[in-house]
Amino acid sequence: MAPPKPSSEKERGDTATAVVAYALGAVTVGALMLAKALRKKLKRRRRVLGVLPARYQSSRFPGKPLMPILGKAMILRTYEQACKATTLDAVVVATDDERIAEVCRAAGAQVVMTNPDCPNGTERCEEAVSKLGKQYDLVVNIQGDEPLIEPECIDAVVRALQESPDAVYSTACTPLAHAEVPLRQRVKCVTDVNGYAIYFSRGVLPYNKDGEIREYPTPWHDRPYLLHLGLQCYDRSFLRQYCKMPATPLQMMEDLEQLKILENGYRMKVVVVDHSAHGVDLPEDVASIEAVMRQHGLQ
Repeated sequence: MAPPKPSSEKERGDTATAVVAYALGAVTVGALMLAKALRKKLKRRRRVLGVLPARYQSSRFPGKPLMPILGKAMILRTYEQACKATTLDAVVVATDDERIAEVCRAAGAQVVMTNPDCPNGTERCEEAVSKLGKQYDLVVNIQGDEPLIEPECIDAVVRALQESPDAVYSTACTPLAHAEVPLRQRVKCVTDVNGYAIYFSRGVLPYNKDGEIREYPTPWHDRPYLLHLGLQCYDRSFLRQYCKMPATPLQMMEDLEQLKILENGYRMKVVVVDHSAHGVDLPEDVASIEAVMRQHGLQ
């Protein structure tokens, strides 16, 4: 049965007032809910920890973190660069060796001692953040053998994950010269059109039916091959989970940690940065690093 019609001007006025009040109330509730959602979004993943995993033993380069770069230990050079990143709330060195810890503490760096049996830098990061006992939303794994890492690269990786709520991991790539694409020590990456990682490989990636290193076809001819950099940012909750996940076939086949994330169906955001990738893999790399530093007037 239809509701009775208002019988007087007053009743019609009361009805209109009630409708307006209801509409205003709904708008107010909606505005409050939107404001709450925005505040939550702004707070999401804002507390960020930078971790420099540093182990002394290395089959190819024992004691690498303490190798002097223009008179200062390489780990300290990298630590100083990391501390310039504006997105990091704290930076720590995670090591298993007292010699590294002593040098870092003497320079004022915060140190967390970790298990010598950590199989990789990711698990060393997880152990370090767990031992700190503080709440962080994101954890950045900063390779200790990149003494020229730009703070801007660190900030770019952090912001990429902060702005991608559907991703649990972000990383950086930089354009790779064609001459270096075949090198197995250069890890390559391909992404989808939205900048999410599809695959990583030590082989030529992407490949083509002719087996040649060449430009992408038109209209993508200016798209570069991508070199994966050892700079990784994890959602804190995911990092804890990742370290408990069993190894996966492609991860073991390529010997690349990040493939385990993709094989388990998680999304990984990739940011392309301009970085010369001056890392130190072998003792002979030190001379080229020092030459670059002198060229730019760095001390």
